[in-house]
Amino acid sequence: MIRDLLLQSLNLSTLLACSVLKVPQIALLTRTKSPKGISQRGLVLELLGYIVFTTYEMYHEYPLEAYLEYPALIAQDTVLFLLILHYGGNLRQSLIYSLLFVGVSQLLTLKSWIIDSAMSLCTLMSASSRFAQLQCLWQTKDAGQVSALTWAMSTYTCMVLLRFVIMSTLNGWVLATVVFYKWSGGKLK
Repeated sequence: MIRDLLLQSLNLSTLLACSVLKVPQIALLTRTKSPKGISQRGLVLELLGYIVFTTYEMYHEYPLEAYLEYPALIAQDTVLFLLILHYGGNLRQSLIYSLLFVGVSQLLTLKSWIIDSAMSLCTLMSASSRFAQLQCLWQTKDAGQVSALTWAMSTYTCMVLLRFVIMSTLNGWVLATVVFYKWSGGKLK
């Protein structure tokens, strides 16, 4: 009974965290009006991974409770991505990306083997998105526009789901890099 209550509490906390996960990053980006330090490539990979996962779950008719946090993450990532394009002066590219994301989601459902194969690449896409974010931070040596709170919540949500050990480690690495650059004033000491 206690174990079930703990599991339900952890699941609820993860759902709640995911429902606002990108809000601190969106707020920070809106305030600073600069996407410096945020990896556009990493966000595209993350968004593709979320789309693949959600499409897989819907295709195989899993209950909504099994993947409810992913539509919320897709919506938040979409807003974040549009802001990055806007503040980076590339908002016109949003139509191309929209067509790409919708096209991918439609292509995935053509045959069962396509969606099943794509699903097997989700962890690789997510891990690649974290490495892209780390690379961006290392190149800019500036985490001023990157939300440590967003990365802390992301690390927490992956840690709750113990099967995401790799992603927890990578999220923690990004968080540590963000904190390092914020404390060092953006310069290596």
